[in-house]
Amino acid sequence: MQLIVAVIGPAHGLKGEVKLDVRTDIPQRRLAPGAMLETDPPEFGPLTVARTREYKGATFAVFSECTDRNAAEQLRGVALVVETDEDEEIEEDAWYPHELIGLEVLDTDGFTLGEVIGMEPMPAQDLIVVRELDGTATRVPFVKEIVTEVDPDDHCIVVDPPGGLFASDAEEPADPAESDGPANEANA
Repeated sequence: MQLIVAVIGPAHGLKGEVKLDVRTDIPQRRLAPGAMLETDPPEFGPLTVARTREYKGATFAVFSECTDRNAAEQLRGVALVVETDEDEEIEEDAWYPHELIGLEVLDTDGFTLGEVIGMEPMPAQDLIVVRELDGTATRVPFVKEIVTEVDPDDHCIVVDPPGGLFASDAEEPADPAESDGPANEANA
């Protein structure tokens, strides 16, 4: 399985440097000088990292095969990919986005809430994006307290969301005519 390490952005300067949209948790390893990366589409690679640098929160790279701005511009939009390492140490409850996308989202009672359509990395925790049955996109914090089970074999995840997180949980406004509250009892 191939994973995206980064997507090449616009050229920066005249000597082949490009801005990268980094998608890996370990850029210091994946984008180290000398690292050779396959590309998607494959006809643009492989590319060898000559050097990288950080500037104002962005990552820039120069590849040995790319020595001028024209060559750098042709790489825009190309994904840098690696094969998943079988020997790589992975956290016990860690999931790649491609393993979650398409899974059915169930509540703790087994009712369908929607389908996972994406994942968004955030500073505190990742968010899974769920398309609810009515088409609403809902972002669910990917924490054990809310996402209680991930079962790719059964093609589902189970969530225990706080009230109001999903559109289906939203309380509808009460119709005063149907209320059994004190105002109606006084009129009875």
